[in-house]
Amino acid sequence: MIVSTSFLKEGNYANYIKELNNSNTDCIHYDVMDGKFVDNTNLKSLKELEKYIGLSKKKIDIHLMVENPEKYIKMLSLYNINNITIHKEIKNYEDMIDLIKSYGIKAGLAINPETSIESIYNILHKLDIVLIMGVYPGKSGQSFIENTTKKIKDLKQVIKERNLNTKISVDGGINEEVLPLVKDADIIVSATYILNDLSNIDKIKSLKSN
Repeated sequence: MIVSTSFLKEGNYANYIKELNNSNTDCIHYDVMDGKFVDNTNLKSLKELEKYIGLSKKKIDIHLMVENPEKYIKMLSLYNINNITIHKEIKNYEDMIDLIKSYGIKAGLAINPETSIESIYNILHKLDIVLIMGVYPGKSGQSFIENTTKKIKDLKQVIKERNLNTKISVDGGINEEVLPLVKDADIIVSATYILNDLSNIDKIKSLKSN
């Protein structure tokens, strides 16, 4: 299991990143919010985002919760970014997937809880990652939405049937009780659960899928 740790909580982001650099996490997950696609703002300015990206010694996992991701993608292309994920719910998501891939960066597509997993099957062959939101995007500390588990299982079956290399990521509401519900994912994104106790990284890594 791949672990991508987010720092979407109050505190000193530089300190969180330093702590994660010295941890067993595989990636550091940067949540970028423009206050339009979601109500909250986080790492909205390109200057701030550049600053914190420069602190990471881990693989960089970018999640753009923004209406117009193009300017972010173009700036991020200048850095050693592992993957960039945008949202299915924006108007030009297919064009943005193509733009990300044109820079040689892995492309991810996120879906909100109300978006059906079937709605992305037509573009699945282009995707390196599908990020299934287990909570509504934009705020840390929410409870996991249980039908997320079915989305993971259904998507895993389609990926297997089509012989694709697309990875399934899940983000939101992760805790001790939720871990068995998401064990069929390939990547677990978590903030509070890990930052409260870094030993939880190893608990996630030890998960075995069916």
